Amino acid sequence: MTEIAIPRVGVSAIVVRDGQVLLGCRQGAHGEGTWGFPGGKLDAGETPEATAARELEEETGLRATAVEPLVWTNDVFAGEGLHYVTLHHRLEAQGEPELREPEKATAWEWFAWDALPGRLFLPVETLRATGWRP
Repeated sequence: MTEIAIPRVGVSAIVVRDGQVLLGCRQGAHGEGTWGFPGGKLDAGETPEATAARELEEETGLRATAVEPLVWTNDVFAGEGLHYVTLHHRLEAQGEPELREPEKATAWEWFAWDALPGRLFLPVETLRATGWRP
């Protein structure tokens, strides 16, 4: 049995346009091959809102124009021994997504919430299970 580490705080950046959410196909870290929101870990002294905007720009090139905290989820990656409390944020953003960090994602695509791809990153699955909808 894998020992689960103490919880870390993660942040997601949920961008909704024309009824669709932006997801990236993850690679190079836990959840490889799954589709997830832009996001990452908080830097020391950084607010969750600033983290969401920073991660969005670093990963996709999109610039946040508004950031709204939504909800948090409890995400235990048992196979990797990781535990994250994910703070989800809805962002308005300018620009079109680009593949800025190909070592972390292979693609960015827009999906209707009712037609999400088959393999979802755990925080997306957990958020969907709360009943949240864009």
